[in-house]
Amino acid sequence: MFYNEKVWAAVDMDTQEKVYILPKMANRHGLIAGATGTGKTITLKVLAESFSDMGVPVFLSDVKGDLAGMILPGVDSENMQKRIARFGLTPAGFQYQAYPTQFWDIDGKKGLPLRTTISEFGPTLLGRLLGLTQLQMDILTIIFRIADEENLLLLDTKDLRAMVQYVAENNKKYSSEYGNMATASLNAILRSVVALETAGGDMFFGEPAIDIADFLRTNSVGRGMINILDAESTIQNPLIYSTFMLFMLSELFEQMPEVGDPEKPKMVFFFDEAHLLFNGAPKALIEKIEQVVKLIRSKGIGVYFITQNPSDIPDAVLAQLGHKVEHALHAYTPSEEKKVKAAAASFRVNPSFDTIEALQSLGTGEALISFLDCDGKPEVVRRCAVLPPASRMGTIDETARLAAIVSSDLCGKYDETIDRDSAYEFLKRLTDEATANAARAAEEAEAAKRAEKEAKEQAKLAEKETLAKARAEEKAKKDQERIVKSVGRTTAGTLGREVGGAVGKSFMGSFGKRVGGNVGAALGRGILDTLFGK
Repeated sequence: MFYNEKVWAAVDMDTQEKVYILPKMANRHGLIAGATGTGKTITLKVLAESFSDMGVPVFLSDVKGDLAGMILPGVDSENMQKRIARFGLTPAGFQYQAYPTQFWDIDGKKGLPLRTTISEFGPTLLGRLLGLTQLQMDILTIIFRIADEENLLLLDTKDLRAMVQYVAENNKKYSSEYGNMATASLNAILRSVVALETAGGDMFFGEPAIDIADFLRTNSVGRGMINILDAESTIQNPLIYSTFMLFMLSELFEQMPEVGDPEKPKMVFFFDEAHLLFNGAPKALIEKIEQVVKLIRSKGIGVYFITQNPSDIPDAVLAQLGHKVEHALHAYTPSEEKKVKAAAASFRVNPSFDTIEALQSLGTGEALISFLDCDGKPEVVRRCAVLPPASRMGTIDETARLAAIVSSDLCGKYDETIDRDSAYEFLKRLTDEATANAARAAEEAEAAKRAEKEAKEQAKLAEKETLAKARAEEKAKKDQERIVKSVGRTTAGTLGREVGGAVGKSFMGSFGKRVGGNVGAALGRGILDTLFGK
């Protein structure tokens, strides 16, 4: 609880002294560690409530669903009354109370959708999320650069998918400037994007993108907003969870201004299941995390890692964590004993007890604690009992959660997805236009082919008609000649017969007439045949 202008977190079990985190030192980062069931969640809640009371916004992830109860006041019980009396909380003004809480959820089911764009996420984190090799990550960086140079917005996964396909189809165009991008690598990136979409990771990418300023709010009475990310489902995919949390941390680092050492933090960030961040992470990424943790303090951001064992955190990061809360650790194997000794060695020794022994004998809600003093130096380790939280322990029903979500003043800002005109739409239009042009060209070619065929058929038909006409004319001519010849022969024969008959009659009577007629007819036909060339 926030008491006497300090974060009162616990009571020294040996001296009964109050154990505080000084507000000016709260941005120096911290560690909450301990085995399962030893009280890490209680410590997290007590610190988060205290920071809220101080007017400091908080961001934390709820991996088990038991932090949502902060939206409701705590419930009194016999056990709680004993703890209140034990710590002397009543005179200090302790009372059950709800805290200003904003629920977030990557898929938008148990909180306001928490989204960002592909461009804002960047190729480095995206490459890790997609599980790419270093070569594939380099190619992904080139794809981002091409999109930027050609003013193509990368907002969601379909934009990225379309962009990868576009670069693959135009590989030769870009190879002269960026080097050859192997088709196999481009196909591997595309498959990874599709796999991310199938796994539900596409829900995180899109608009409206989260505005970091919405995490930095206080309520009407000046208490810091507690932003709770529901991670019950997300934690089932550790890579998505850890990459997202790292993104949030990176965004805070990039967007927050330098403030040096403020009187109190601008925000406190709790990273639960922090070991997932470092599992299998490449060296370059771990170095980036180390850099962010080192430098974000000057932005007024305090980062508190929650994990089971301090050894889960790389030494370079662990060295930056000035505030340490170590709940019980158990050692059943030589390897675990080594980890316990290492954890104990990270504390400044208290001569009144054996740190290793104490670390293994702590009860639930008890911890070894060392905070920074006013000079930024670690205090000697103390054996402490952590205070109880003022808000509800455990989960809440969905009705209460839904009521909190819809009543939020941010609901109208984030509840509806926006699908702007971006790379996918542009490239689709480009593809559709190319397809239409190709179809139009094919249609025109087919029409020309049909026209040519029709022209040939018309020419053949005209040729046939001409030939038929010529044949008809020739036939008509011959028929005419035949008729004329026939008529001529008949006429000549008749005329010859009559002339011959008349001549024959003159010389020889009736017999001469017949003979002369036949001879005259024959003579007439012979003359006609000669004239017509027969």
